[in-house]
Amino acid sequence: MRSKFLFSAVLMAAALGMTASAQKMTEVHPGKGGSPHVRTAWMIDGANISVEYGRPALKGREEGKLMPSGRVWRMGADEQTTLVTDKPLKFGTLAVPAGTYGLHALVDTTWQLVVSKRDKGWGVPYPEGQDLGRAPMKAGKTAKPVEMLTISIDDTATGGVLRVEWGNTSASVPFTVG
Repeated sequence: MRSKFLFSAVLMAAALGMTASAQKMTEVHPGKGGSPHVRTAWMIDGANISVEYGRPALKGREEGKLMPSGRVWRMGADEQTTLVTDKPLKFGTLAVPAGTYGLHALVDTTWQLVVSKRDKGWGVPYPEGQDLGRAPMKAGKTAKPVEMLTISIDDTATGGVLRVEWGNTSASVPFTVG
């Protein structure tokens, strides 16, 4: 009986350790406009994936003015948000080879993830003509308001889900590795 308990405790500790280490967030620099810039990193199905972005705060401002409907948004503050992956990813029908890409979103009644071939640059203006492609995102409401923009990846049984949350808005898109 004691060995069963010990074995269960070891398994639980290992599972908790894996969950806790699944995402790493590192501050990159404070940002010229006051928004901290972070790099978040995950290991999903053998792929090392990171997203670097500026984390603006709402500070009482309206979401609609910061994420204007019908326009491509930079998904962050200051420099463009970048995705780095060492393995190919697939967002719906959009194939993203291993490499570094800009991330943007077309904000509207239906959202789209916009993946740019531009690997670095300022967040505005949007680099038209440099799209690798677009994928539909599911938009909805957050469980509670999110003051600072947060981009995360949820590990799933079939890959992952890229999630963007700010204010009362949550937009997500599933992806697979390989």
